[in-house]
Amino acid sequence: MDLKEIAVDVVNRAMRGGATAAEAVVREGNEFSTVVRLGQVETLKESGSKAIGVRVFRGQRAASTYSSDLSSEGLDQMVSSALALAEVTSEDPHAGLPEPAQLGSIGGDLDLYFDDVYSLSGEQRIDYARRAEKAALAVDKRINNSEGGSFDAADGRKALANSHGFVGEYRNSYCSVSAVPVAQEGGSMQRDYWYSVARTLKKLDDPEQVGRIAAQRTLRRLGARKVKTAKVPVILDPLMARSLLEHIFEAVNGDSIYRGASFLAGKLGERVAGENVTVIDDGTLRGGFGTSPFDSEGVPTRRTVVIENGVLKSYLLNTYTAKKLGLQTTGNAARGLAGNPSIGIGNFFLQPGTKKPEDIIAGVPEGLYVTEFLGFGVNLVTGDFSRGASGLWIAGGELTYPVEEITVAGNLQDMLLNIAEIGSDLEFRGAVAAPTLRLDGLTVAGE
Repeated sequence: MDLKEIAVDVVNRAMRGGATAAEAVVREGNEFSTVVRLGQVETLKESGSKAIGVRVFRGQRAASTYSSDLSSEGLDQMVSSALALAEVTSEDPHAGLPEPAQLGSIGGDLDLYFDDVYSLSGEQRIDYARRAEKAALAVDKRINNSEGGSFDAADGRKALANSHGFVGEYRNSYCSVSAVPVAQEGGSMQRDYWYSVARTLKKLDDPEQVGRIAAQRTLRRLGARKVKTAKVPVILDPLMARSLLEHIFEAVNGDSIYRGASFLAGKLGERVAGENVTVIDDGTLRGGFGTSPFDSEGVPTRRTVVIENGVLKSYLLNTYTAKKLGLQTTGNAARGLAGNPSIGIGNFFLQPGTKKPEDIIAGVPEGLYVTEFLGFGVNLVTGDFSRGASGLWIAGGELTYPVEEITVAGNLQDMLLNIAEIGSDLEFRGAVAAPTLRLDGLTVAGE
């Protein structure tokens, strides 16, 4: 099946039907997922799908529809439905496709697709999950239960075409393995997890290593206690630092900016973080989980410096939000099969520093090392931050005992200005990544 030909055909049908502009996206893919619990297969899912979506414009009116019926009759019905909807929608002066000069695609192999992801038999995939769980259970007798080991794999293909002459296509793949052991000691029961994800099986960590790390992370939580409320340095492990970066992404998201729903609205060119903070969105990184040759509007992806040495340099925009703000798209359009494009992440990361995580910990006489955040206590308009947390207490520059049932509170504006140290341990386990961070001035609320 030639997805590009189908996309172009749908665009042509829409234009013949009276659209002033149109775009179509076609996707097909396969997914596999299994969870093994205590050695037995608990869930097993495998699916394949093909679907198409079209967005049409009649002047400044826009509408979209989608279908999984790729027959000629099905495509006609989908296009006619979109054209009919466009007749009754409201006009929007900012609606439209990118200008032809903005369209294009990055050339060359971006290392997004590897056929080995689907080279394993079903039993071999299940074995990956089983090995990860078995390794976790074997680490310590206190690990006597499990929420399972899992293995996932997926591959897909996407084609996009529009009436300005853009036609593009790319493929991608990924696989992952994880383990979630449960440990018990006395009256304390704890769980934690670890995982590995990659574009190719060759770069996936051994299931045994994943299981062992998951077990170690679980065991270190046993005997957790509360601490007294105090204002102390807080160190975020890379996974929790990533969640902080996700809040920053939402704050520089063009949708939030034009609606005035972000504490960073209207602050381009201003200092919003410490001089040691540089945040980049790069949709061109080879093999990146957020990499693609073009965005969901056919604009080439690019490297955008969002914050440079503490100064806010750019928001992340698609064509619509760029028009609303009087700026240019940054190639960050994202969309499903239907609806208007939203803002998507390329590879969004905080530039690493030079200090090892253990050296950052060693520099804290007393403080908190956060390994888990709970809840969603963040107000993007004001920047207020208050989330439940658990982790390890730092005393004398060492991790001492586990803590839980605490709250970390502050304000994102202050947090960005008070990132005291940035680790060297940047590692991508998704499209958003950050190294270990030390933040000063936060309140840890406990007893």
